Amino acid sequence: MSRILKKPEVLAPAGNLEKLKIAIRYGADAVYIGGQAFGLRSRAGNFSFEEMKLGIAFAHDHNAKVYVAANMVAHAGDTEGAGEFFRTLRDIGIDAVIVSDPALISICFQDAPGLPVHLSTQASATNYKTLEFWKKQGLERVVLAREVSMQEIQEIGEKTDVEMEAFIHGAMCISYSGRCTLSNHMANRDANRGGCAQSCRWKYDLFEIDNGISKNLVDEDEEPFSMSAVDLSMIKYIPDMVNAGVDSLKIEGRMKSIHYVSTVASVYRRAVDAYCEDPENYVFDPAWEDELWKVAQRELSTGFFYKEPTEDEQLFGKTRKIPQYAFAAQVLEYDEETKIATLQQRNNFGVGEEIEFYGPGDTGFKQVVEVLWNEDGVEIDRAPNAMMTIKMPVDKPVKPFYFMRKKK
Repeated sequence: MSRILKKPEVLAPAGNLEKLKIAIRYGADAVYIGGQAFGLRSRAGNFSFEEMKLGIAFAHDHNAKVYVAANMVAHAGDTEGAGEFFRTLRDIGIDAVIVSDPALISICFQDAPGLPVHLSTQASATNYKTLEFWKKQGLERVVLAREVSMQEIQEIGEKTDVEMEAFIHGAMCISYSGRCTLSNHMANRDANRGGCAQSCRWKYDLFEIDNGISKNLVDEDEEPFSMSAVDLSMIKYIPDMVNAGVDSLKIEGRMKSIHYVSTVASVYRRAVDAYCEDPENYVFDPAWEDELWKVAQRELSTGFFYKEPTEDEQLFGKTRKIPQYAFAAQVLEYDEETKIATLQQRNNFGVGEEIEFYGPGDTGFKQVVEVLWNEDGVEIDRAPNAMMTIKMPVDKPVKPFYFMRKKK
């Protein structure tokens, strides 16, 4: 089946209501959240139904959508209450639910007809016949397995009209499609039911036993062994994703900060818009990748899209690149006459430091902090207290929900 080139959705994570609003303000067409049951992020700031209602209202007012991840692998007894859960999601206006377990999918169709279902990446959809199978079951979108190559995506796009969603940025699980039991054995926490302890990212010594003698293969001056994968980033390859027919470009990170969510959503928004508005004259802007490095937690790669990952895509040995910025403050108000901004502190910073402001659709600017006042108008050298209100003069106009970061 041939596909018409269309602008894909930028889909951002939202671990709580604040992150939902920030993601949408910074360019996301849709967000995915977790409820208080049936998801894989039990430690995220998961939404109550009342919070979902607030999030849906905000999203729909801004022409954005909200999806709920209910992608756990259900064991005996885990499906209890699922029908009521899905019905409530439908009735409060959730745009779709993301599910991997066939039992939960069946319950959703039976008890909440009319609620669109998307297949989670946990289900490992890797070929077009799989997408056609799920289409016959009533699903309208499939989140592709992270192990799918770009060539396979192109083939899938040519042979089916099922909507395709693919991860383009964020953490990568070291196991196949996230199906891992390492956390179960190491910490008695089930990764497939929302309790992953990320045991793969722990630091380990590596031993060899020879003739009954145990020898540590990790030298004292080397980093301990880790099974951790580097992060995914497809910012350089947005044209390939669009041309392959991917309908939704998914950013990982419901546990990440608003600094991360705002930056990554904004960067991919700019790249997608630039390509789709003028494909023939599109030029990748290196500043986009530089921007992503300001919030990156690990090194970046293209995952499985163009080759089988090697040891170079694994975090082992000395770090090859380290992010240089930390989230410092959020703009609350700005006085155009005095050119003074009121900020809410999010990280310690002080006079003499170089900082950077950025906002929705604004690439930002840098300046040096010259003077600070606390909420009582007293001049201070530093803003050391979390969430404290401060004022400072800024070189250019800023707006509420602009963010400030500083070099580490």
